[in-house]
Amino acid sequence: MSTNVLTELDGILAERKKASADSSYVASLYHKGINKILEKVGEECTETIIAAKDAALSGNTDDLVYETADLWFHTLVMLGDFNVRSDAVLAELARRLHTSGHAEKAARQSTD
Repeated sequence: MSTNVLTELDGILAERKKASADSSYVASLYHKGINKILEKVGEECTETIIAAKDAALSGNTDDLVYETADLWFHTLVMLGDFNVRSDAVLAELARRLHTSGHAEKAARQSTD
């Protein structure tokens, strides 16, 4: 299911990229440019962090899920601005799946 949702969102976001700014929220973000898109990603990231802190205190994760969905959505908008589809991120996650986080980080540092 999740891959289908991401694939469908990729298509919708690509369509909205070509639409007029007044036709949708996403189209307006694309027309405002990467700085506005990144501002939204940052805003949603902050809201997600706050929701996680609240969930740690309350045990209720409803807002955390909601804010994470907003963060993921705006991240997909950001990727779409660069014509990067979600399957590229999924492929990278799959590549890392059976690699220790320490080993993956060390490999990145050795190539820097």
